[in-house]
Amino acid sequence: MASELIEALQSLAHERKIDEFYLIERLEESLARSYQHILDLEWDARVTIDRQTGRIYVYELVPTGEMDEEGNWTEFDERDVTPDDVSRIAAQNAKSVIASIVRDAGRQSIYEEFSQRVGDLVTGTVLQGTPDFTIIKIRDGIEAELPHFDLERNPGESNERPKGEHYRHNQRLKVLIVDVRNPANQAPRTRGDQARPSIVVSRTHPDLIRRLFEIEVPEIYDGLVEIKSIAREPGVRSKIAVFSRENNLDPVGACVGPKGSRVRMVVEELHNERVDVIQWSEDPARYVAQALSPARVTSVTVDTDKQYATVVVPDDQLSLAIGKEGQNARLAARLTGWHIDIKSSSFSTESLGDDLLIDPTGK
Repeated sequence: MASELIEALQSLAHERKIDEFYLIERLEESLARSYQHILDLEWDARVTIDRQTGRIYVYELVPTGEMDEEGNWTEFDERDVTPDDVSRIAAQNAKSVIASIVRDAGRQSIYEEFSQRVGDLVTGTVLQGTPDFTIIKIRDGIEAELPHFDLERNPGESNERPKGEHYRHNQRLKVLIVDVRNPANQAPRTRGDQARPSIVVSRTHPDLIRRLFEIEVPEIYDGLVEIKSIAREPGVRSKIAVFSRENNLDPVGACVGPKGSRVRMVVEELHNERVDVIQWSEDPARYVAQALSPARVTSVTVDTDKQYATVVVPDDQLSLAIGKEGQNARLAARLTGWHIDIKSSSFSTESLGDDLLIDPTGK
């Protein structure tokens, strides 16, 4: 049994890409709990497995000396209580213990790799969907969860699927890693958590657009063009403000590309979500005016202390500046961080319909 145990552990460690010694340490911890119960020990047990022969030793940790200030024993005598049938008992428990260790170690390995990649863009394949989330295969053995919970029924969850998007089996998707759950977290888990992948990805996060433009626009990847701000209503419309570090480089043109080819690739990946690219400016008035594009703006008056901007637009541009259900103005306010008060040129105090105040929170 001894050599067979070591061979089995080595095979599993190699197959699952888990550190062999970590696997043995976890097995020792689990077997210690089992033997404490099986041998009905008064004190805690410690198990060691010889790394060469696979021979198993069981010790009872008998406390000596005095307790510390917190009431814990600090010194122990190890009393050898290894039973004659130690290998048989180990064999009976090893299968379930090793399966649990391999599963947990695999999750820990995924956490250690992908916790450093939060914010990265990855391409995955849709494996299956449920009413609450879609499972995305990132690579062999690595799966991620794209949650789209009904937030009224599950207020503690999230919805990372844009409005109107639905996925089919084997569909390829670009997604943003937004969270990696730590399997070592001792917090209580809700029903079904164990079966859910550790990696959480999003299709609604604003940085998804940032990463897509980094792929399509070499000037952004190289740092010549910077995305200063992003405002997004996932699945419907987004605005991004860009700035060029080179005087002779048009940042909007670089992002749009020849005949709109670059921005078109981003729009296609976002399933035809509309994307407006505007030029960022240090001048708040100019920035606000650009943010309300495609509407033409007559004038902008700013109050820097209160972060308020009063915008006057031609009568025929008012509905365009406001947008459907206030969408254009709302995105402009989020993009700039300014409260925006939009008025038509023929504005009068009696004409309440020609005035709209939008703050950066969209209220």
